[in-house]
Amino acid sequence: MIERRKGAHARATAAAGGRWSVLNRWWAANRRRLRLRRPAYPRPGRTGFRRWVPSWRQTLGLTGSCFGVLAILVAIMYARTEIPADLNAFATQQDNVYYWADGTEMARTGDINRQDTPLDAVPEHVRWAALAAENETFYSDSGISPSGILRAATRMVTGGDTQGGSTITQQYVKNAYLNQDQTFTRKLSEMFIAIKLDNKMTKDEILERYLNTSWFGRGTYGIQRAAHAYYGKDAAQLNASEGAFLACLLKGAALYDPALGAEPRKRAVERWNWVLDRMVAIGKLSPEERGRYTRFPEPQAPPKPAGLTGQNGYLVETARAYVGAHTDISEKEFALGGYQIHTTFEAPRTTALTKAVESVRAKLDPVGRAADRHARIGAASVTTDGRIVALYGGPGYLEQGFNDANSSVVPAGSAFTPFVYAAALRDGVERERGKPRTPVTPATVYDGNNKITLRTPEGPYWDRAGKIAKAENDGGRSWGRIPLKSAVAQSVNSSIMQLGMDVGLERVGKVGVQTGLLESSLGEKLPSFALGTATPSAIRMADAYATFAGRGKHSEPYSVGKLMRNGSDVPVEKPAAAQVLPQDVAGAVDDALREAVSRGSATAAKAAGPGAAGKTGTEQENKSAWFVGYRGTVSTAVSLARIDPKSQELLPLDGIGGRAKGAVGSPYPTDIWTRYMAATR
Repeated sequence: MIERRKGAHARATAAAGGRWSVLNRWWAANRRRLRLRRPAYPRPGRTGFRRWVPSWRQTLGLTGSCFGVLAILVAIMYARTEIPADLNAFATQQDNVYYWADGTEMARTGDINRQDTPLDAVPEHVRWAALAAENETFYSDSGISPSGILRAATRMVTGGDTQGGSTITQQYVKNAYLNQDQTFTRKLSEMFIAIKLDNKMTKDEILERYLNTSWFGRGTYGIQRAAHAYYGKDAAQLNASEGAFLACLLKGAALYDPALGAEPRKRAVERWNWVLDRMVAIGKLSPEERGRYTRFPEPQAPPKPAGLTGQNGYLVETARAYVGAHTDISEKEFALGGYQIHTTFEAPRTTALTKAVESVRAKLDPVGRAADRHARIGAASVTTDGRIVALYGGPGYLEQGFNDANSSVVPAGSAFTPFVYAAALRDGVERERGKPRTPVTPATVYDGNNKITLRTPEGPYWDRAGKIAKAENDGGRSWGRIPLKSAVAQSVNSSIMQLGMDVGLERVGKVGVQTGLLESSLGEKLPSFALGTATPSAIRMADAYATFAGRGKHSEPYSVGKLMRNGSDVPVEKPAAAQVLPQDVAGAVDDALREAVSRGSATAAKAAGPGAAGKTGTEQENKSAWFVGYRGTVSTAVSLARIDPKSQELLPLDGIGGRAKGAVGSPYPTDIWTRYMAATR
């Protein structure tokens, strides 16, 4: 066995040695032909400096080697360069634009004043103005400028930053993916991404993105916002002359904005002429049309930014909340911007409501009169189809961020009584437990005397203190037997409280919710509930009264009529109207509210003009005052309260505005409502 193994090893060694022997012989025969020769340098046979001058073969070989190495490096860099997955934040973030009901701009929100617009919405002559100014060979080039890259390389070699020469594709890459540093490294990255992007996207896609991400000055990115900033119109409405000026700004907005001085204006006029001439030279503007553009299209003065000052902040907040609650748009998506929010707010009504409140607020003296301190006024107008057309949320959004028009802390007081009346007319009353409910009419008579005992179907109502509850009228007045219609019009507390007990407070609350109040604002169902312990917002009270004005048809309040993003419609829920009260019931409530104005507790509101209907509201402990009413299809609610800024507790209105001690309520809500209605006839 051992001998066999030794023999096998010997044979293997001999075979290996044979193979090496063959290789050695091949190398010996060919080594001279394969040996790399050392370059003959310095060159033999030459003397002096000529010994150091390479031959043309050496020069050609060295150049070829350098280009070869460079080509390999470029190929490696190209292969390793990827189009970034994420755009720069400002390249995707836009501002959100809010519009009044008539389509005029109300406010913009967001850090970036930019709004995308599709390329087909940009006139062809405006596109070619930009191309003539920046990159007339855009549709035929490969996405890069070799001369620009060469200049960048030259600058790198000689020292300093790179500059100029970029194609529109390169500029878009710089805007959207890279930074603005003029370094050679950034220039190379720009070049490789531009080439790949040019292969991936169509030229129109690149041009559209370029026009939507370019800086035009005056705080604007993109052609759409630039058109508004300089000419107050959409990009689609620009002519070739205006487009030529905007194209000038692409080279450096601060250099060409005429609003910045005489020198920038002079440069702007010169470059504007040059752009128009270039458009003619490349065949994109006829000489005849060029001849019509002899006067520089003077831009408008820089517009004052539409922000959140005054009431605008409250309006924006209300509309934004509606979008969040009635669309599938997340907070993150909305923050990226690009939305056009067409609100239901009417500028003339909002202005009139603000003036009415401010004229009354001027009567308060918080410095000299303690009772006038910490006054809060909220007001809102809602139409019978649910549109919120105006609101007053406070002295100014930047001064007070809390929106008093949407506050749910102010008791409605006796302005709540129409809901008790409506529930009684619709559902009848239950005076004996288990017996059929008894219908009531506006003429049904109730006891209107002061301090009557409140009763349930089982007998007197005992409060939590173990006492029989009694109803008290304002000023201790006794009205005797009084029809329900008059009890509502005159704010007879005792009649209304007993009516609430007879109808059932749960049914009263249900009518309140069906007509527009929020369940969360109703609170406990105690006898005082009928006199307005609920704390609805001014928006909700106005909406609920609009149900009476609309003959029992109710629509939830809404503040956004249309929502778009970059010119495309975005679905937003719109409330559907529903008949929640029989027309005769709503009509009867309307009659009582008209009587309240004509000869009841709200006669001061007659100054608003014919057709006014409404109700004052005073909380039992004198911690709130209201007026809610309507004329035609517009319902308006005004609330007044004093709120301790530290504890957020309600303070009494005693003595507010210098009123006599013991006087309840306040005439200010009615005064505001009347002034506002008179101004919006």
